[in-house]
Amino acid sequence: MTPEPRPAKNPREYVEAALRESARLHERAAVESPASVAAVAGALRSAFAKDGKVVMFGNGGSALDAQHFAAELVGRFARERRALPAISLTTDTSILTSVANDYAYERVFARQVEALGRAGDVAVGISTSGASANVLAGLRAAKARGMTTVAFTGRDGGAIGAMVDVHVNVPHAVTARIQEVHRSLIHAVCELVELGLDDGSDDGIRGSGFGTRE
Repeated sequence: MTPEPRPAKNPREYVEAALRESARLHERAAVESPASVAAVAGALRSAFAKDGKVVMFGNGGSALDAQHFAAELVGRFARERRALPAISLTTDTSILTSVANDYAYERVFARQVEALGRAGDVAVGISTSGASANVLAGLRAAKARGMTTVAFTGRDGGAIGAMVDVHVNVPHAVTARIQEVHRSLIHAVCELVELGLDDGSDDGIRGSGFGTRE
């Protein structure tokens, strides 16, 4: 893993160092991540073609990424097409606080997956450490229900990366840099879903009434 750059002597140098490190990590992702990103897009397209849905979840900045991801699918990313069924499990404070209070914070996503998930759906867990206990529990609940499991992780992927069907890893130690690349990769998934270009075909797109090639 690449260590965090040392603090620079002045703000300008610090900003330059942060942006260059992010650019280097994006360049690495451009080499290492296309296949896994395409696999995520394929899993989502397959679920949507069979009237399935995707649920996504994470903590902190990764909760924001889950919400962002869902918004791009329900609304649109770059082109007109039918709304796609995506739910972020990080947004209902009544559910989150009641489950955390009555059970444990580790159960806040798993309980929702148990309520909403069905075989053929997709669960996307986002964890920059690869070790978030509630994300791991949510993905385990999804796997038990016959859902396809996807993870966006950092560092070495941890226990989360090791147990999912599709793993997108950003091998870095700094949370901020990982999140920056996660957001770019999530955008790439959304674009592939809309374009139907993940495997050079449009299977599951044309037949289900969303997305076209231009």
